[in-house]
Amino acid sequence: MDYQKISIQISPFQEWLRDVLNAQLAEIGFDSFVETETGFDAFIPATLYAEESMNEVLEGFSGDFSFDVKSELIADQNWNEEWEKNYFKPLVIGGECMIRAPFHTEYPHAKYEIVIEPNMAFGTGNHETTATIIESILQNDLSGKTILDMGCGTGILSILASMKGAKQITAIDIDKWSYQGTCENAALNNITNIDAKLGDASLLGNEKFDLIFANIHKNVLLNDMESYHKVLNDGGTLIMSGFYTEDIKDIKSKAESLGMKDAGFVEKNNWVAHSFLKPD
Repeated sequence: MDYQKISIQISPFQEWLRDVLNAQLAEIGFDSFVETETGFDAFIPATLYAEESMNEVLEGFSGDFSFDVKSELIADQNWNEEWEKNYFKPLVIGGECMIRAPFHTEYPHAKYEIVIEPNMAFGTGNHETTATIIESILQNDLSGKTILDMGCGTGILSILASMKGAKQITAIDIDKWSYQGTCENAALNNITNIDAKLGDASLLGNEKFDLIFANIHKNVLLNDMESYHKVLNDGGTLIMSGFYTEDIKDIKSKAESLGMKDAGFVEKNNWVAHSFLKPD
């Protein structure tokens, strides 16, 4: 799959503006973001890219700042090289989880070491939404638990859950590259208890889960939260990410309308991973 890469520089740089732009571009199909010193790079499948829609987002902002925008088509066969050269470096999250690619020869060691092939599937740990859920996972005892990973991306959360002792994991993503990436990365880490599926919340049936991760956009979370609630065991936990601190009110209101209890949140650079409990 070819991807369109949009590089946006903000002058003078304002962090809040970068965060808001990320959120609004995500609403029109951009699915990966990499921060730069004075802006960010955003990526979208080339077939979904509409310059007019992007310009409408940018034109919605006014103030004492300007945008410098550059566009580049990244061919599918060049994507791994792009990440290897510019973005994906070994990283440690929460002091216990190290993530690297097979081509890394020097890297720090940690209690949980995950190897993933970098591609356009979302979730290399570089973005705050993935990192905040990883931190939440590290704080939980997953021994013997059944897990649902919605919007699984590269499968990194499912892989970590397996390493932490989860009994069985179901990983679902609407993107075929994420589905394939999850299968490949599970094999790369010798994980055999992840059942990857291509689709969305409509795939959820009668199977129940002790813990659910949902790392998706705010609107999808609000739309599908009832489906998550139905398949969550009593006493289970739902961890949602992919939204900003200013969205907490809406997410919390929806969760509490379903009878779930607020169990707190992790925040990183205005991105949030919010946990809710389903009462026994």
